[in-house]
Amino acid sequence: MTVYVVIIGLLTIFVTLLIRAELLQSQKQVYLFKPISTLLVISIVVLSFFKMNESNLLYSIWIFVALLFCLGGDIALMFKSKSAFQIGLALFLIAHIVYSIAFLMFIGFVSQDWMVAVVLLIVAGIVYYYLYPGLGQMKISVLLYVLVITFMLNRAVATLFGDFFNATQAMLIAGGAALFFISDLLLAVNKFRRPFRCHRISLAFYYSGQLAIALSTIFFSAT
Repeated sequence: MTVYVVIIGLLTIFVTLLIRAELLQSQKQVYLFKPISTLLVISIVVLSFFKMNESNLLYSIWIFVALLFCLGGDIALMFKSKSAFQIGLALFLIAHIVYSIAFLMFIGFVSQDWMVAVVLLIVAGIVYYYLYPGLGQMKISVLLYVLVITFMLNRAVATLFGDFFNATQAMLIAGGAALFFISDLLLAVNKFRRPFRCHRISLAFYYSGQLAIALSTIFFSAT
């Protein structure tokens, strides 16, 4: 486990430097620290490949693919143009779909899904209603994104009630997805409704969430 402790320590340092760079608006530092931070998260999943049975390895591969799309989205969002934002949004949308598939294919649907879905849809509706006045021509795109990330969170929470993942993994997956949701909410509020200088603190939620999901690939019981 020592190597994972080192990676988490390095990730903490680089994310802290990234947030500092964002607050100082030092774009050159952002270009350096952001991809490195995401690559550190990906490295955890890569390491998980070496101690897996077939089904566990398949799960890790799905998470790896999702993180690759996230890496692409991170790189796109470093640039400030409208087209770069749209590309980043599309890449993260795909990442959420891949995450959803990764959780869904191993647990299917559970009896508690409808209760969780109702709560999350109410939350998603409130979020979209709040953002709506500032969405302009992106109303449909943002609605689609909100629905997809809400579905991803629903599937992540469902791991708490399924049989494939152990308790540690399920908590990491559900907690990670929730942190991811919060980070996107902070970014959306800043971009579409009420800008605030410290919105880049969302990066702490984002990388904590990604780290938790990545760590879920290494906590399978020995088989």
